[in-house]
Amino acid sequence: MTSGRTRSRLAVGALVLTLGAASGCSSDGTDAEPIPRVTQPTDLPSQPTPTDGQTDGESAPGAPPGTRGGPPEVVDTLVRGLEVPWGVDFLPDGDAVVTERISGRVDRVSADGEVTPLGTLPDAVPQGEAGLLGVAVSPDFVTDQTLFFYLTTGTDNRVVRTRLDGSRLGRTTVVLDGIPAGFIHDGGRIAFGPDGDLYVTTGETGDPELAQDPRSLAGKILRITPDGEPAPGNPDPDSPVWSLGHRNVQGLAWDDEGRLWASEFGDSTWDELNLVEKGGNYGWPRVEGAGGGSSYIDPQLVWPVDQASPSGLAFADGHLWMAGLRGQRLWRIPVSAGGQAAKPRAFLTEEYGRLRTVAAAPDGLLWLTTSNRDGRGEPTQADDRILLVRP
Repeated sequence: MTSGRTRSRLAVGALVLTLGAASGCSSDGTDAEPIPRVTQPTDLPSQPTPTDGQTDGESAPGAPPGTRGGPPEVVDTLVRGLEVPWGVDFLPDGDAVVTERISGRVDRVSADGEVTPLGTLPDAVPQGEAGLLGVAVSPDFVTDQTLFFYLTTGTDNRVVRTRLDGSRLGRTTVVLDGIPAGFIHDGGRIAFGPDGDLYVTTGETGDPELAQDPRSLAGKILRITPDGEPAPGNPDPDSPVWSLGHRNVQGLAWDDEGRLWASEFGDSTWDELNLVEKGGNYGWPRVEGAGGGSSYIDPQLVWPVDQASPSGLAFADGHLWMAGLRGQRLWRIPVSAGGQAAKPRAFLTEEYGRLRTVAAAPDGLLWLTTSNRDGRGEPTQADDRILLVRP
């Protein structure tokens, strides 16, 4: 089903990247051996941990569910029986395009729960954490009917695009290939930013040093045009790399001021929420969590790995919303006008199992997917599900 010109944009020269002040984060419960690294002790007072002074699920006194200051409310189970739903993005009419990691299937899901299969991407090869991952709807979908996907093949991770021909996917064209692939840490989230460029998250595939290698596309956040070229204004005009030093980013969201946030798996101590800067180095594998000094950018918040293992990230109702896999909870994170994240609160803890993706729908609700059929959960007959949440 794949056609078109293969385009691989590996920079051969060193990138000139702006260096900030430091970070790292946690894992999705893999059995991989930890690597030698500089880590932060768990009692380090400067770690921006969200647990101090927080009650799990605490909300404003007397505020009813689904109201500002109150707890979010699950108002419906929209879809049942999916196979590891991974990517969710919305069409102009309010329907969503949903990918399934293992089956390679792409579905169109309406706001009332009607599921229309659009086809499969047969080049997607599921293994470990890899397979058919993220989806992004073209900002010009009304005129170009184009969808973008991130998938793992037998040789690499890549971004492809296809037109939606009525109710079926057309032939795919490679947009960007040559992204290293592995059994673990494949990244996979893609999203169009306010600037109209496509942001792509990649993992370091279990080879931590790739995250610091400016010539590799692994362990990075990439920024490309819809045609796969390095976007104008990138740190290196010949490279798609926007930021580096990431272990495995699986969540991207822009707040109402246009700032880019990313949720990231750490190793054995800290998961992270990062405010992403152009050319920033986020420290992995030199440091996990905060405290890397002036060479790296510190995370805004960190979590013990058993409370998060974050995947999807969305911005709605003045907050970031972060889904936790191993943590099996939905985190609500206020963001100040100055771009500071503080006082996260957890909800739905262990009520629905592993939570993979959270997406802000056009009607103001959140779509929240479970990931209990991914080999690490305990699925029920209803799994996997898409839940409707009123923030």
